[in-house]
Amino acid sequence: MPEQKKDYTSVALKYCKDIISGKIPACNYVKLSCQRHINDLSKQSDSDYPYRFDKALANRRCKFSEAFTHVKGKWAGQKLKLEPFQIFIQCCLFGWIKKETGKRRFRISYIELPRKNGKSTMAATDGLYMLSADGEKSSEVYSGATTEKQALEVFRPAWQMAQKSDGFKEKFKASLSGTPRNPTSIYILSDMSRFEPIVGKPGDGSSPQCAIIDEFHEANTSDQYDSMDTGMGAREQPLMDVITTAGTNTSSPCYEMHMKAVKVLDGTIQDDSFFSIIYTIDQGKDYRDFNVWIEANPNYGVSIQKDFLFQKYTETMTDVNKQNINLCKHLNVWTNAGTAWMNMTKWAACEDKTLKIEDYKGKNCYIAIDLANKIDICAKIQLFSDGVAETEREVVDPDTGEVVIKKTLKEKFVFFTKFYLPEDTVNLPGNEHYTNWQKEGLLTVTSGARTDFKFIEDDIKADNSLYPIQELAFDPREATYLINNIQEWASFECIEVNQGPTMMSEPMKELEALIYDGMIRHDGNKIFTWMMGNVIKKQGRNSGPVKYYYPTKQKDSDKIDGPVALIMGVGQAMLGGVPEESCYSKRGLFMI
Repeated sequence: MPEQKKDYTSVALKYCKDIISGKIPACNYVKLSCQRHINDLSKQSDSDYPYRFDKALANRRCKFSEAFTHVKGKWAGQKLKLEPFQIFIQCCLFGWIKKETGKRRFRISYIELPRKNGKSTMAATDGLYMLSADGEKSSEVYSGATTEKQALEVFRPAWQMAQKSDGFKEKFKASLSGTPRNPTSIYILSDMSRFEPIVGKPGDGSSPQCAIIDEFHEANTSDQYDSMDTGMGAREQPLMDVITTAGTNTSSPCYEMHMKAVKVLDGTIQDDSFFSIIYTIDQGKDYRDFNVWIEANPNYGVSIQKDFLFQKYTETMTDVNKQNINLCKHLNVWTNAGTAWMNMTKWAACEDKTLKIEDYKGKNCYIAIDLANKIDICAKIQLFSDGVAETEREVVDPDTGEVVIKKTLKEKFVFFTKFYLPEDTVNLPGNEHYTNWQKEGLLTVTSGARTDFKFIEDDIKADNSLYPIQELAFDPREATYLINNIQEWASFECIEVNQGPTMMSEPMKELEALIYDGMIRHDGNKIFTWMMGNVIKKQGRNSGPVKYYYPTKQKDSDKIDGPVALIMGVGQAMLGGVPEESCYSKRGLFMI
């Protein structure tokens, strides 16, 4: 009997249904990606819907992958076997086409997977397919990254798969240059199609049919991505294939793309040419539950071994210094590397996009400013009381040793931020993120080489007319001229706050508790979120029996001015002046 053809598209559809029903546990982003595919399948029969799903093309693409063999690990020499999540991704990318032209619908693919989930092998087969079987003459395929070593993580297995497949070489008349250790090119002489690695910022002149950008989170600029993207103009159905884990730099172009991917998935942005899927954990999920780790790793038990993942889980539970990096690399949580202060999942859970400062008109507020230096970012925080609420926390009863629920009344807060920077700093090479923030209205840029503090003074004066200022907290560095000017007209008190451990430790701890308890709301300002991810908690010297901490950063390019100002503002609220029912009222919690 003839061999029955495998219908990969039915596997993809079943995967979607199992994800949405909860039969296969997954985060909301994966559910949204699967639901998008199902929704689009139902719309393709509408005459005004411009896309259709071509099962033959989807099946052909998956069959192509499974024609190769593994080249490393315990499966070396065995046929590739796509897992359902990989089948779903490949079916979507290569099965959806435009009704009018028959060309591919998706031009950009953003796939975010934790480490060791087979993304390099999947991308390698993308490159081989786009080189040979996509019907594009003189195809150019590039495997790009920030370093040669990383670029070869996709290209080397592609080269080795091609080398070991006589059928591939014969059918497509493909040749290889280089060695298994140092591969350089896969090419087809008949039309000069080629597949090559590329590093860093490439020059102009390339015309990619497919550009694979590996571990995009490592790129500080979008130079490579932009060069590949602009070179695709002559191609009818090119593919920008971005594969990455989460990273630690929320000012990176990868994080920008991550946020776009999220917005495409939740429907905030309509972009039918952009495919995205993100395997991570939902906000509020407890990473201390190992089942959550299994959810975030779709190739658990296949390419990522059970013992390995459990070891990383155990390490995260027992070694605070490894916590953030493991959450980043194995749960795909965007966070800061090293001993970062903030759990960014908790921070994200406090975001409220509906917040508008106009709704607080007439309400008292605290202002805190961190001026840094005049060529760097300055931050202004307006902090408002948001009422009082009861919180619950598990504590150990000292008498019985039992875990009990402790209920506490706590003040809630909401805050708004404004950032300032001189234009000469914005225009420096490598500061493209500042330019983007300026365009988005998140950054006030003053002319010249130094921040014009008159802008800040005028804003504070305008604030006071709308939101009566109770106190203004400031760090004495760089502030003398500005504070002297403000004191000439202000009816409120300006409080000098030294940013040493003894003054910053308690409000820093209190702000952390507020965030973990969901007792503070923010509007999702992306500059502030980037800064929050940069904060490192450091213990002060000679703390004695009482340990004092203060916020710092790992490197000069990491900015933390916004969080520092917020800590100062929370500190002033703790000292007094908040409503009588507040649990902070008149306690002087960090009177040293």
